Amino acid sequence: MRVLIIEDEHYAAKRIKQMIAEELPDAKILEVLDSVEDSLAWLASHVEPNLIFCDIQLADGLSFQIFEQTQVKCPIIFTTAYDEYALNAFKVNSIDYLLKPIDKQAMQRAIAKYQEFFPNKTATEFDWKSITHEMFNPKSQFKQRFLIKSGNAYSYLNVSDIHLIYSEDGLSFSLDHLGKKHLIDKSLDHIEKDLDPGVFFRISRKHIVALNGVDKAHTYLNGRLKLDLNLACNQELIVSREKVKRFKEWLGG
Repeated sequence: MRVLIIEDEHYAAKRIKQMIAEELPDAKILEVLDSVEDSLAWLASHVEPNLIFCDIQLADGLSFQIFEQTQVKCPIIFTTAYDEYALNAFKVNSIDYLLKPIDKQAMQRAIAKYQEFFPNKTATEFDWKSITHEMFNPKSQFKQRFLIKSGNAYSYLNVSDIHLIYSEDGLSFSLDHLGKKHLIDKSLDHIEKDLDPGVFFRISRKHIVALNGVDKAHTYLNGRLKLDLNLACNQELIVSREKVKRFKEWLGG
């Protein structure tokens, strides 16, 4: 693996080299460059590396100038003491944005991301549109199951089996596809963050419904909707008026 470092701070460059040696022992550091001018000249006369570590503020300007003036297809991990350039960084081939001083865990995560999305690929094989989508819309971002407790025993409940989640007496419960009630040891606010919004909808402060649990929606008082589930339920499920429009859009896909 061939790595290029673009960094104008001696200590920072030394630190990055040490961390690369620890995390990627087979990597070869091709060069350490400290300016936009030198970087443009190097890229014009050398075979493109597999990965670039790049500071943003260099001796003679911002490193974005490099990528505006030459085409670089390999992934880039930006390093900087400032977070104001994050948006610009992701307009080029950035896969991560590390704030200085760079800690070991942040570096490990960045390298793990590189290894996940660029295994055994050459620059010409990169599909940046799909790679960016996968990185920022990972398949595993939503919970697949919840830990549940019954007496002194623990088990799990698959999210795909949940038809309704609700709060009652300060506790959170779910009803599965068989109508069985389960205690989930989390608040509804925390549970909602773990769920795919394309599959679950919070209709009110106390209720979250699953798409596969909704049977019918009826017009109700004051512009609200009342829901019927496709299983027995003693909960009155009312979509609050301010959420009716979004609920209909969600229900219709």
